[in-house]
Amino acid sequence: MKHTINKSACILFLSGSFLLACATGYAQSKHHEVKSPDGLITLIVSAGKDLAWQVDHEQTKVITPSAISLTLSTGEIAGKNVRVLKTSARQVNESFHTPFYKKSDVMNQYNQLLLACAGNYSVEFRVYNDGVAYRFLTNRKGDIKIQSEEVTFNFAGDYKAFIPYINNTHLGSRYSFSFESFYDEQTLSQMFTDSLSIVPLLVELEDGKKAAVMEADVEDYPGLLLLGNPENSHSLKGAFAPCPLEGEMDGIVFTPTKFAGYIASVKGTRSYPWRAVVISREDKELADNDMIRKLASPSRIKDPSWIKPGKAAWDWWNSSSVTGVDFKTGMNTRTFKYFIDFAAANRLEYVVVDAGWSGSSLMDVRPEMNIKELVDYGKQKDVGIILWAGWNQTSQEKETVFPFYAGMGVKGFKVDFFDNDNQLMIRSMFEIAEEAAKNKLLLDLHGIKPTGVQQTYPNVLNIEGVKGLENFKWAPFDEKGRIKDDAPRYDVTAPYIRMLAGPMDYTPGAMKNATRETYRSIYRRPMSQGTRVRQMAMYTVFEAPLQMLADSPTDYMREQECTDFIAKVPTVFDQTVALDGKVGEFIILARRKEHVWYAGALTNWTAREVDVDFSFLDDGGLYEAEIFMDGINSDTEGVDYRKEVVRITSKDKKSIQMYPGGGWTARIYPVN
Repeated sequence: MKHTINKSACILFLSGSFLLACATGYAQSKHHEVKSPDGLITLIVSAGKDLAWQVDHEQTKVITPSAISLTLSTGEIAGKNVRVLKTSARQVNESFHTPFYKKSDVMNQYNQLLLACAGNYSVEFRVYNDGVAYRFLTNRKGDIKIQSEEVTFNFAGDYKAFIPYINNTHLGSRYSFSFESFYDEQTLSQMFTDSLSIVPLLVELEDGKKAAVMEADVEDYPGLLLLGNPENSHSLKGAFAPCPLEGEMDGIVFTPTKFAGYIASVKGTRSYPWRAVVISREDKELADNDMIRKLASPSRIKDPSWIKPGKAAWDWWNSSSVTGVDFKTGMNTRTFKYFIDFAAANRLEYVVVDAGWSGSSLMDVRPEMNIKELVDYGKQKDVGIILWAGWNQTSQEKETVFPFYAGMGVKGFKVDFFDNDNQLMIRSMFEIAEEAAKNKLLLDLHGIKPTGVQQTYPNVLNIEGVKGLENFKWAPFDEKGRIKDDAPRYDVTAPYIRMLAGPMDYTPGAMKNATRETYRSIYRRPMSQGTRVRQMAMYTVFEAPLQMLADSPTDYMREQECTDFIAKVPTVFDQTVALDGKVGEFIILARRKEHVWYAGALTNWTAREVDVDFSFLDDGGLYEAEIFMDGINSDTEGVDYRKEVVRITSKDKKSIQMYPGGGWTARIYPVN
């Protein structure tokens, strides 16, 4: 997973085709221009009283002049009264391998400008064909404290935005949050100036274009939050959790209660996180974007051969509700042997043992659970065990717990309830990832959002930060008995926005499927909003190198035809093609693993007929497609579906019908 750079492409630009001025005269210039490799995106940097950037895509103004700066606790401000000492520019055209991703290799082509400024700091700008990014760098001795960072995204108009507000906090702290949000659809002027939003956040521009505001490569630094800007109604303003000094446990959640007067204490010589804007001409481009991977630090795991992605049977969502057995189900060894048997029968790689197997310490195993016996039983059937753990336990015990359970044969940990992205939590996440890697343990992180750690530590196979299926164990209703939370609309919004940041542990696979009218929230026997085939299509549409089968093994065995299809869908791929879609409306994706293609489509509560163009298949090849589609009665019975097997070629187009809250999915394999 090492970056492979085309050395001949890394050259210093001196021509006006990329920059307005050559390097010899740059230090005196106040304006610096860089274009994307295809020439369609233009970045202009102004360096004077303020350091500001603006971005155009063809004739569309994406970002109007927006000030950026970094304030140290000494009062020095990088980005004010700027004096550029030196500039350098280069063109990069490289590719790097990504074995645990939606494609096997990522192309990384950009033009770069570096401004070295008086005050021992630099600012690096990159312009890609699909967006722009910048970051600060400081070059100072010892440690320094960052009091604040000025991040602004000014837009040319009062555009509509998809805003994931923070909406449920712990102990009244506005920064303690699980990073699970539905999207409020408001204009920029309607955005609250006192309510924080997480990123990515999507803004609709003119001519159908979109701009997604995001961050990347966040390490030992707090995550970026956004507010409406009171000084400009068409603007987003950055905010950061202050560095915590003290805190208390709210159940199993650590909530800071006393903060420092700065956001981070860091090494004086370092780079800072990327602030980025992804630009799309068509919505479908957002569903197959690699910006987070291109900006993340390369892998620190030299030999990743031990990392094994795959699917897992999981107990928590279904409350271990298995039937037809001669033992009492629950958090006990016999129940999880049943889960292992199910996983083995369906060639699933893992079983996740969720909360409840341990006490206040992860070394304190409840009497009904024998982890060693489960691990050994799983080994016989080629099924690995992954254990749940709270963040607080993990952070305190990782040096003891990780080697102990790795030595036993446990394959990984699902670490839950980070519920903050202040500097302490981000630092802790990297420490946990590193310690897990030392012990060859996989990780699934919950209560935090991805910003590129999955590239730097590829043993982090999945991250939550999504309004997943678990929320429909308790989804609220209004006084008229109508569902408040619209899962189908969210499911066709998150792939364009949240999934820009990386994998998401949505935990699909519900076998009890309800229409809008028949859905109820039942904690121990939960159901999904929408159809059966919708749940099946999620295994292709949602990026998740470690993917759950959320429902009961008993229910899957009753629905073996659907289970067989789900079990065949890989969790990592060699190629991804976004076929069609519109944010909040529908999505169609195709992904290839070796010679087999997998396609999935989802719609919101609107029934629709759309065309699938199979031109992504090899020319001249003959393929057989195993297709699952919504049944004719799925608008009243969500479990209804129909299966067909047809032959297709790259010249075919197929009209597909999706019912309200529905989906469509296919496995397409060469005939020969």
